[in-house]
Order: sequence, then structure tokens, then C-alpha cells
Amino acid sequence: MPREHTRTYFLSRLAGEVESRGLTATLRSDPPALKISDPDTAMLTETVDCVPLSDGWFYRWSWGEILGLADDPATAAQRIVTVLSRYG
Repeated sequence: MPREHTRTYFLSRLAGEVESRGLTATLRSDPPALKISDPDTAMLTETVDCVPLSDGWFYRWSWGEILGLADDPATAAQRIVTVLSRYG
């Protein structure tokens, strides 16, 4: 179970970063993932998970592309804001 705790830890850090930028974040527990949405555009949501790879832990978009290093939630949060704002 330590892997799930690590995943939840990194996702919680990302949640704080996206919320500080005006988005909402809901942590799903099984499997751990973060549902992120723009409160002004309720239809616009994205799910991000966190995976261990050979180089460390990474945030990953719902379509499987790597979003960024889990050790840098601020940069990942800014990328999420940028992507969601394009479609909002």
C-alpha cells in the first residue's frame, strides 16, 4: 500500500496548487486520481493521475501523456491552467 500513499501525497500537493490558481480539485481514492475543473465552466474537467516511472514519480493526463514531475506540482498546475483556459 505504500505506493498508493505516495500517489495520494503527490496528488494532494497538486490539488493545492491548482486550487490556488482558481480551479477546483477533487481527489478520487480508488484508484487515486485528481478531477480538476474550472468552476466558471463546469463542463470543462480533466483527470490527472500520478505514476512511478524509472526517473521518479510523474503526473499524467487522462490520455496517458506525461504532464510533469510530481516533485514540481507548481509547474504541473500551471500547465493544467493553460490547457483548461484554452478551451474555457
